[in-house]
Parts: sequence; structure tokens; C-alpha cells
Amino acid sequence: MSEDCLIRLKNISHSYSTGKKSFMALKEINLDLKKKEFVALLGPSGCGKSTLLRIITGLQPPTSGEVLYRGERLEGVNPYATIVFQTFALFPWLTVQENVEIALKARGVPPQEREKMALDLLDRVGLDGFEGAYPRELSGGMRQKVGFARAMAVEPELLCMDEPFSALDPLSADSLRGELIELWTTGKIPTKTILMVTHNIEEAVFMADRIVIMDKSPGRVISQVLVSMSHPRNRKSPEFLEMVDWIYALMAGQGHSVDGSRDAPVGGGLKGRGIPPISIGDLAGLLERVFEIEGGRCDIYQLASSLKVKDSEQLLRLTEAAQLLGFATIIAGDITLTTLGEIFAEASILTRKEIFASRIKRLPIFKWILERLYASDKGEIEIEEVQSLLEEDFSPEDVENQIKTIINWGRYSELFAYDDVREVIFLEEHP
Repeated sequence: MSEDCLIRLKNISHSYSTGKKSFMALKEINLDLKKKEFVALLGPSGCGKSTLLRIITGLQPPTSGEVLYRGERLEGVNPYATIVFQTFALFPWLTVQENVEIALKARGVPPQEREKMALDLLDRVGLDGFEGAYPRELSGGMRQKVGFARAMAVEPELLCMDEPFSALDPLSADSLRGELIELWTTGKIPTKTILMVTHNIEEAVFMADRIVIMDKSPGRVISQVLVSMSHPRNRKSPEFLEMVDWIYALMAGQGHSVDGSRDAPVGGGLKGRGIPPISIGDLAGLLERVFEIEGGRCDIYQLASSLKVKDSEQLLRLTEAAQLLGFATIIAGDITLTTLGEIFAEASILTRKEIFASRIKRLPIFKWILERLYASDKGEIEIEEVQSLLEEDFSPEDVENQIKTIINWGRYSELFAYDDVREVIFLEEHP
């Protein structure tokens, strides 16, 4: 293990158990974090980024594999690491200064020294003059600054951040990102390494020196990208836009269409990535926008601003759904409508429903549901059956999202209906 390596992950795997069933969240992760490096973990929700963060800080032991810190096996909580979460996690009954001092008090720092260190940290993050304010008096961005100050109060070698800007409005988030990078690049914080979890591609390119790209089912590293641009980075520069576009290309098009090789029949479980949790209206909007462009082809990254989607993950879900249903192809970060996609974009409401129904009938989970419905005497099945099937391959959070999407897609296509009171899927016209 080289001297500049702070953290080494060796064959990290982690599984969650629910009753008799087990779900693999992470599989054989091997990763080094070096000193003086800002690393971003980038991937879709449910790929195990936050789980990996907790394992790295010692808050959660892995099912298998080991974490080495400075060459020594990590046992228990890492005293040299701290985490900033997406929620502000401040004590509302304490002032700003007291919220920062509480971390120092836990370390046994004397009162006078605590006060001096807290005031210095608050000054560094731009909160000088707000020492006596309470969290309720601050904006979201200012509350998160207090969280950063408290995290840095213990002078961690490793600063971990779990989507620290996702709860902020866009302007506050942009401002705080820039301020954190300034503190990091000018050496005004003692941290040797920063590890940030995000699903925002632009955020990762704007901040990180290296981007570790993860995928799900199970969570695993699929690529690593070095970002050689110097700080401060210009979001409109050709180099920045090219890097963002390249990462979109790496992350897009992971799934195949309903006619492709990634489809698997439902046997003992539902294999594959599942169905993207998106709304039909958003998908239609995407197809309509691409159809309006000459040639029916568009750079995925350029769609983000015109569609006004929340973040890169939402856009990638939409493009994945378009490809899964055979409405588009994804190649090298570009989305191109198929003939079917063009027909859907121009079709009437009723025709769109018919097309959508014909496509989702080919998906393994819908095949299975329809087979069960037509085999049932009452033409209905309990949603618990579907849930049990999904639990074999997905996390509890993903199971919930899958079920919501299955119900919405089934209702839209009029393949089946759902009774929320009895919690059953049923055929409205059972033969």
C-alpha cells in the first residue's frame, strides 16, 4: 500500500436480509482513496453509494471484504473521518456556535479552546456574525454551512459527504459548492481527502478530481474517470461540457430494449435492472422534444436544460425507459428516436395508450402479472405477491418504487387496474 493511499477497499460486498430473503447491495468493490484527492461516487439511486460511504467511515461493517485505513484494518468507527449528510442534522435548541462546539466537546476540548476554534471555523465558512443565531433563523445554505463547520471542527483526515447539496435550492447549492472548493483548494481546511456521494453528473465534474461511476443490481464500480481540469472550473467551457457529455454517454444506455438481450424471463425471481421509475407524461415530453429536433437525434446532455429536469439521474431514467420500450436508441451519449418512437410522439392519446400497452406486455414483470391475472378465477392478484417476487432482486426502497411504477404503467395502458383499499391488481373485464 503506497504512502499516498489513505483508504483501500478490498473486495467489499454487502447484503441486506429481510426475513428469509437476502438482497446484495454491493458486490466486490475494490477502490483506493489517495491523499489530497477529491473523489465523487456517482451513480443512480439504489446503487449502494451511501452504504459504501458508511462502510468506509466504519459506521457499518461489510458482509465481506475489508477496509484498510493507512494500511491498517479498520475496526469500528473511523475516528479520523466525519460525514456531512444531505439533511442539516443541527440541534434546533442550540445556537450556531453551540452546534459547532458540541463536536469539540465530544472530543474533550476545553471550553475556551472550543469557543476559539468554533468562531474561527464559522468565520472560514462565511458565518461570522451569526454565532448567536438559531438554525430556524438561517437559510438552507447557511444551515448546511454550519454542518460543514461542525464536521471540520474535529479536523478529519477524511471528509465524507452524502449528497450534501441535494436539499438546497439551485442557487444556494451552486454558491456552497463554489465556497467548499475554494476552502479545499486554498488549504483552509485540514482535511486530506474528500469523498462525496452524488447522482448529479455536473456536480461531480465541477468538484471532483476523480469520478467513480457505479451501477446497481448489484452495486458495483463500472468505470473511473480522472478530471484534470484546474479549479475554478467553468461550466460553459468546451472541456467541461465534453467531460459531462462523456459521462452521460458512460451512464446512459446501460439497458437494452424490450427486444434486446437484457430481457430475462421471470423464473425464481425478476432478473435485470427493473423498470425505470418515471411518469408517462415525462416520457412523452422527452420523445416529443427529440422528435422536434431535425433528424430525431439529440445529445442527451443538451436535453437537460430544454426539458428542465431536476437532475441528471431523472434524465437518465427517462432515456433508459425510452430505450427499454423500443422508442429510442442510445449510442455514445446521443438519443435517436426509432420509427415507433416517432409514431408515439405524433400519436393521439388513445393511440399512445395502445402502443404503450403493446410494449410493456413484453417486459418480464408485466408478462408475469398478466399470466397470474388470467390464471386467477377472480382475475386478480394481491400486490403482496408482486412485492415478494421483487424482493428477491431489489432493495426495499427499489421494491417500493418498482411497485408504484408498475401500478401507474398498468393503469395508463389499461392492462389492469388497482384497488388501493384491498391492495389487489385486477382485470376490469375478466373473461
